[in-house]
Amino acid sequence: MKPENASSKSILLSCVQRLKARFAGVIGDRSGASAIEFAFLAPVLICIYLSSFEITEGYTASDKVLKAAGTIADVVTRQSTINKAFLTEMIDTDETMLTPHSTQGLKLKVTGITLDSASNPKVLWSWDQNGNAPYVKGSAVDVPDDMRSPSTFLVRAELSVPHTIMLFLGSGADFSMSARTITLSREFYYRQRLSEDIACTDCS
Repeated sequence: MKPENASSKSILLSCVQRLKARFAGVIGDRSGASAIEFAFLAPVLICIYLSSFEITEGYTASDKVLKAAGTIADVVTRQSTINKAFLTEMIDTDETMLTPHSTQGLKLKVTGITLDSASNPKVLWSWDQNGNAPYVKGSAVDVPDDMRSPSTFLVRAELSVPHTIMLFLGSGADFSMSARTITLSREFYYRQRLSEDIACTDCS
């Protein structure tokens, strides 16, 4: 073999080896792929996080509504007599307990229920946030079986509040945000504390 042929062959071989090395480096480079994967996954993960946060907030608000209803029933049963002015103050109590959640559209009903010697429950008086009587005096009303003790008196507090949940769905061009309003409703019963019953002097 002539020296010049051997030299040309070694140069060609060297070039081929360099090309192979560079091509292998391009194939093994995952930095661009990672960026693309992140671009696809990031919106999905953000949507899941934000939706989870909103659902958690909904459960928190629901728990606050339950506690607020229980507090109202508890406070009323600690009185011997009440009136509409006293019950109106309970709206402020609810709004305070539900902070920082919105209380727009809040509805509150407080009902005095008397049970006769046969444990039949009937409405003695009722009141709502507008100062009206939502239930007819003397009408039958349902109460839990474990609260049906003869010759007793119950206070029922019913509280409902609209709550808006933001849901984030999709990614990229399909990304969307939707608002869903649900009504959180809870009721609580308490027995009287100080007397045989609790009179509301100006309720119907």
